[in-house]
Amino acid sequence: MKLVSIAGIQRATVYSPNHVGNDAAIFSATARWLEKAGYQVNMYTEQEFLSNGIEEKVAMTMLRNLQSMKKLQDFESKGCLAINSAFGIENCTREKMTRLLMEHEVPHPKSYIMNTHDDVSDYIPEGESFMPCWVKRGDFHAIHREDVSYVRTREELIGLLSEYALRGIQRAVVNEHLKGDLVKFYGVAGTNFFHWFYPFNENHSKFGHEAINGHPKGIPFRADELQDICNRAADVLKVVVYGGDCIVSPDGEMRIIDFNDWPSFAPCREEASREIANRVIQMIDEYR
Repeated sequence: MKLVSIAGIQRATVYSPNHVGNDAAIFSATARWLEKAGYQVNMYTEQEFLSNGIEEKVAMTMLRNLQSMKKLQDFESKGCLAINSAFGIENCTREKMTRLLMEHEVPHPKSYIMNTHDDVSDYIPEGESFMPCWVKRGDFHAIHREDVSYVRTREELIGLLSEYALRGIQRAVVNEHLKGDLVKFYGVAGTNFFHWFYPFNENHSKFGHEAINGHPKGIPFRADELQDICNRAADVLKVVVYGGDCIVSPDGEMRIIDFNDWPSFAPCREEASREIANRVIQMIDEYR
């Protein structure tokens, strides 16, 4: 059987804050494994895909641009295969991710979704203690440091929402702050691959927010239970290649605070790239 050609649509650097090299490295490593298996991988930038499109019927992609996302959804709607699916990539934007995880009862912090120009009291009653908390732009992933911010008072919350409104960000997600150990995870749905670590210990960071929870205490938790939670989230969000963050509370409860489509896999790149490539091949076989 003739092997199909794969379009490899890379992530524009603006969507890889402080991780440009790592994001490029995992994508290139995955392409190399596919080429070793006999597939031809034709690389495109997001802009090339947006401007010219592709002839291939299978795409492997890390794209994030909203216009590219819509174009890839059109590609899939015509019966073509994309990994990750553009519908899943869109589901990982902050507001959609938060709604879907809460609706499907995937463990998650208490959260409010609000218009940035509205009165905070319309969402969080004056008497409710919800400080400190995290404020996150609702329309997209974090590109700038302020797109995910830790605030300690209601006044700081109001000020940050006003700043978002001035920047043209219409919606925000406000998460309760969870005490406990911050754990970062990577996985490939449909495989046994799962990797977790404490980012604070590895100095692994985009914007330095890991310092808020500080040095992990090593609270016991079951990695297989965390993997089950993450695979549930991946199924709900419709992504195959994923990563994110969770908090392990002092009582051992695990709750996802962030979930991303195709992260860098920097600490486990070689093994992850091989597993991603194998999963891509399996999905191509199922597609055909």
